[in-house]
Amino acid sequence: MNTAASRNANTAASSDRGQGYTDHLERSQRVWDRWSDWYGLSEKDFEPIRERAIDRLDLQDGDHVLDVGCGPGVNFAYSRSQIGSEGQLVAVDYSPAMVENATDRVDQYGWENVEVRQADATTVDFDEQFDAVIATLSLGVMPDAHSTIENIYRLLAPGGRLAVVDVRPAPSGPLRLLNPIIWRVFRWYANWNPENDVTESLHHVFDECELAETVFGTTAYAMDCRKSNGSDRFGGCCSQSDIDR
Repeated sequence: MNTAASRNANTAASSDRGQGYTDHLERSQRVWDRWSDWYGLSEKDFEPIRERAIDRLDLQDGDHVLDVGCGPGVNFAYSRSQIGSEGQLVAVDYSPAMVENATDRVDQYGWENVEVRQADATTVDFDEQFDAVIATLSLGVMPDAHSTIENIYRLLAPGGRLAVVDVRPAPSGPLRLLNPIIWRVFRWYANWNPENDVTESLHHVFDECELAETVFGTTAYAMDCRKSNGSDRFGGCCSQSDIDR
């Protein structure tokens, strides 16, 4: 799908979901366009937990992987090192500036098996399913994380796995006293959406899901989720022949 057609499809889909959804999506685009050239400030801080999350996917040579809310492509090099030159990495982000930076990174390193699209992760569709999905620091800022997670589930092949890294106000302990400040920082910096309950939605949608680790006083966390073999509760995108390829 070309960029113009993708943008038109995203606009039509978001308008069908109501003005609040559209407003949040457009504000996210403005926020992440603004931060697109400064993302390196947080890239290194979260690199260890991101790489550990990808490690737990147990990716194999030739796997087909989706990176949701890819930003400027901070996961590309590490993910690609796991799937090899025969694998395929497809990445989506709604921010045109982030997509441009991610594409520049792909071009810089000559990664022929990495594709970047500008798309709304809640509605994006593909012709075949993925072996694994990565969503780092992206689900919490979605206008509708629950619907996005349902779409991720649909895009995963049976037996596929999802690795999530995200942030939240402190769920317990003394740090909870700072939650009003934490909430405002998340909202200002990333357009974090307080209406999302990412962990609850993951447990509700996926057949298996567990909290793998927390860092930064439990305000950042990693979740590992799995779609059972033979399970397709939200309707798969592909025929069995597609999945077997």
